[in-house]
Amino acid sequence: MQLSASAAWAQSSPGQPPPASTAEPEAPPAPATGAPEDAPTLSPEEMAEIEKALGVDASTRARPSGDTSPVSPTATNDSGVTPLQLPNVITSGTNFLNLSFILDMALAAFSSKEPLQGGAHDPTQNGFNLQQLELSIGSVVDPYFRFDSNIVFSQFGVEIEEAYVTTLDLPANLQVRAGQFLTRFGRLNSTHPHAWDFVDQPFVMSRVFGAEGNRGLGVEGSWLTPLPWYVEVIGSATDAKGEATARSFFGSSNERVLSPLDFQLTGAVKQFFPLSDDLSLLWGLSAATGPNPTGYRNHTSIYGTDVYLKFRPITEASAQQLVLQAEVIYRRRQVPEELLSDWGGYAQTVWRFSNRWATGVRYEFGTAAKTQEGRVANDPLDPEWIADRQRISASVTFWPTEFSRLRLQAATDRVGWRATPDYSAFLALEVVTGAHGAHAF
Repeated sequence: MQLSASAAWAQSSPGQPPPASTAEPEAPPAPATGAPEDAPTLSPEEMAEIEKALGVDASTRARPSGDTSPVSPTATNDSGVTPLQLPNVITSGTNFLNLSFILDMALAAFSSKEPLQGGAHDPTQNGFNLQQLELSIGSVVDPYFRFDSNIVFSQFGVEIEEAYVTTLDLPANLQVRAGQFLTRFGRLNSTHPHAWDFVDQPFVMSRVFGAEGNRGLGVEGSWLTPLPWYVEVIGSATDAKGEATARSFFGSSNERVLSPLDFQLTGAVKQFFPLSDDLSLLWGLSAATGPNPTGYRNHTSIYGTDVYLKFRPITEASAQQLVLQAEVIYRRRQVPEELLSDWGGYAQTVWRFSNRWATGVRYEFGTAAKTQEGRVANDPLDPEWIADRQRISASVTFWPTEFSRLRLQAATDRVGWRATPDYSAFLALEVVTGAHGAHAF
């Protein structure tokens, strides 16, 4: 047993005080806590109850300061149930809807009292025309889905043009979207007016698919192949109904879906070739088939090919770009005791010669429907279309900023069943406000 220094001195020198150097140091003062010394300490159970009342997750209390890693997927909540932990979810409050409004309007002049404008967004009468006011809404829902919609306001009502969800995390380069959408037939059909290079759409699109282009409720799957160049394979199944969206199929008839044969099936192959740093080529093949209302199991088949060639000298400081775009569509329709066929298409070139200015020319053509023997048919869809039609348009576009553009366009329409050509002129204005993504290549 060891004695302290003072006790040892007392035993060796009774009655003498211990030397100062051997005095024991005083105990350090207790740290100030702001509470009485005799305040009771909280038990772990009481701390857990307080944290529960304050809504504090015990899993975050156990993590070291500054650790921002995701909570363990196996952490349980207060009820003892393991909550679903979604990977890569942004929880900082930045998952807001992307909203934008796009206004398209035009001042139009036609030489004919009955202009042959087939598109729902085309100017159709002399004077001012509201082509559309589009509300675009989109957002990532969670790590697995994205939501997009386009709601169109016109002078005559409101229309849900598109509303669909798209998968984000499927394996093997697969993607699925479901809802109401424009099919990816060809190049132009899946785009909206603000992505067009001309004020109106080519008449072959409205003649074959309808005023709104080809769209419907359904499901679509796409696969990006592992080939050395970009190849995407697309397939969709949609309702074959809609006067303005499925004109060559059931259209506005009262036919119902009785079997899988009553859906419109659409397939496409998209290929992209970077020919050089300045030159790119996109080539597509498309096909669509579906029922028509002219007889039992009568079908329509549509085939198309499209080419998009873009030259943009990125290797030098220049804002110029030149785009060549063309589509050709061939249609075959079963009607009572006959098989009708017709051709149509367009070719256009747009030269953007500065940041704010561009000019373009477009040629369109369409043939009359003919029988297998080559005779002009009495087409139940277009009974007046008994000869070929050609239209040539020219435009000049000015962008004050990236959020607005002005376009002057003139056209001559050589309609084979009319005695004289039709002429038209448009002065169009487009403005965009809000968040709007870049257009597809």
